[in-house]
Amino acid sequence: MALAVLHASPGTALTGSEASRLADDLTAALHAAGAPQVDRVAAGADLPEHLRAAARRARDAGTSLLICADDLVTHHSLLRMLATDPAGRSTVLVATDPEGELREERGRAVPAEPGAGTVRHLGAMCLAPADLPLLEGVADRADLLPALLEAGLVPAAVRVRLLHAERAGTDEQLAAARRRLAAIDEDRARLRLAVKEQDDFFTTYAVSSWSPLVTRTAARLRLSPTAVTVLSVLFAGAAALAFWQASRVAMILGGLLLYLGFVLDCVDGQLARYTRRFDAFGGWLDTMADRAKEYAVYAGLAAGADRLGLPYAWPLAITAIALQTVRHMTDTWYGALHDEAAARPRPQAAGGVGARLSAASQAAQNSRGSLIYWAKRIVVFPIGERWALIALLAAVTNGRIALAAVVGLGVLAFLYTLSLRSLRALSMRVAVLDRVDTARHRDDGWVARSVLGRARMDFPLLVAAVLPAYAMVGVLCGEPLRTGILAGGIPAVLAAGMTARARHDRPLDWLVPAALRAAEYVFVVLAGLTGQVPWPLVFLLLFALALRHYDLTARMEKGAPGTRAGAAVLGWEGRTVLLAAATLAGFAAGGVALLAALVGGAFLTTAVRDWRASR
Repeated sequence: MALAVLHASPGTALTGSEASRLADDLTAALHAAGAPQVDRVAAGADLPEHLRAAARRARDAGTSLLICADDLVTHHSLLRMLATDPAGRSTVLVATDPEGELREERGRAVPAEPGAGTVRHLGAMCLAPADLPLLEGVADRADLLPALLEAGLVPAAVRVRLLHAERAGTDEQLAAARRRLAAIDEDRARLRLAVKEQDDFFTTYAVSSWSPLVTRTAARLRLSPTAVTVLSVLFAGAAALAFWQASRVAMILGGLLLYLGFVLDCVDGQLARYTRRFDAFGGWLDTMADRAKEYAVYAGLAAGADRLGLPYAWPLAITAIALQTVRHMTDTWYGALHDEAAARPRPQAAGGVGARLSAASQAAQNSRGSLIYWAKRIVVFPIGERWALIALLAAVTNGRIALAAVVGLGVLAFLYTLSLRSLRALSMRVAVLDRVDTARHRDDGWVARSVLGRARMDFPLLVAAVLPAYAMVGVLCGEPLRTGILAGGIPAVLAAGMTARARHDRPLDWLVPAALRAAEYVFVVLAGLTGQVPWPLVFLLLFALALRHYDLTARMEKGAPGTRAGAAVLGWEGRTVLLAAATLAGFAAGGVALLAALVGGAFLTTAVRDWRASR
């Protein structure tokens, strides 16, 4: 729900009847966008006071505020898109224009230097509740959007794309604009707009080329996006079970089921965008389901290879789950860092290797459809390419080969992205981890938050790297030395915990969560090796930890409510010390099982509670 203000546009030359007709049409569009109340402000009225009053009402009601000029000619769908951003952000309606006053940066509308604009504002915006105080402060300004941007607004850019919108100042312009609107099949355009504009190679050509048909069918059957997500989970689960059977027929069937599950995984998002049915829990569930499905497939491949007597399958699955989780942590925080740099660029960020890499990356991104564009998207080994590779190799070879390919290509992709992103982050010279609840995203427990963190030790990345260093030496050496390193890891954990209250405001501090995840996962593997824990049990603990850590980032990305449930499972430092103590005491398997139950139980309890709240 939202409130709306439809205000007179200065300088319009529309006749009274045409202006009234257009205002009535826009009022209907704003109602259709979810605004039960539309405040129509005529020319000569006190617009700043109307805006402030509307902002106060919206703020008190905890809802957003739509602001629209009365000379806008647009498909109604575009105003609904403004009001239904999936992440609940402020939005502005823009059209591509090389001479525009704005530029689009990672989906955000930001001010542009003269001659550097890429889009122009079309007179409509939607302010999220958190940004309404900015409007109250600049309502007197005639240049409302530039004033809001100066005040710190960083809105999402809603581009017209296949639909149409323009501002009409005369009756002739209005008539021409209406003809252009009528020439477009709005429903068909909305269906195509539901497909991501920039997706991966496999998804673009092997899925999105026909998935809109499935999306339209799902909409006609009145399926919700969450229902489609559940169906995709069932398909992926069936694929994992087929891989576990490991016969050639089962492996081929598993590959086919995995592909169809991926199609449904794309359809749930397309259905949400087509029907504009978004909710924070649904977005969170989609993210969590993606990871759970992929990791269940890893387990199915490993179990099937183990069933055939092929060695090293479970270690490969464990490596794959740890690698992908750590990679995704870096993806999340680099994305947040890039958004921060785009919204608040610093002058000193220009020049250097990182800046040149950024320019080259942007040039490749702008060469849409070219060889370098697709190479850039494929080299990071995204989910579509991973699932396609797994389905193909599983069908023609076995689970161990499929897992080995995922690990090998995943390592190369991780090294590529980590090195380039680190250089670009140094060039950006902005921080992002200090703008959130750092302890929550580090997954610190009570000991690190309240006791160890008092030391405020600096250099968190350097200290956190001590843990994987301990662990890697232990993996490469014999059992007695592994035991010694496991015991020595306890003071390393305590040292890393002393960084809990550090500022985390350096350019590379966005890597801290991923470094801590890597340290904990490698420590779990070391404990499993030392205590001779069955590999499936080690995988189960890593699976539970991965879900917990994805939960932290998914809630941030999807705007889902936060949870303090993590304090109940000790935090990363408590879990590591408990596991080390259990292993040294000869109860490694029991310690791994206990932690898996604690972490998994807390995750499921929180998920069920939030699902009920969302209903």
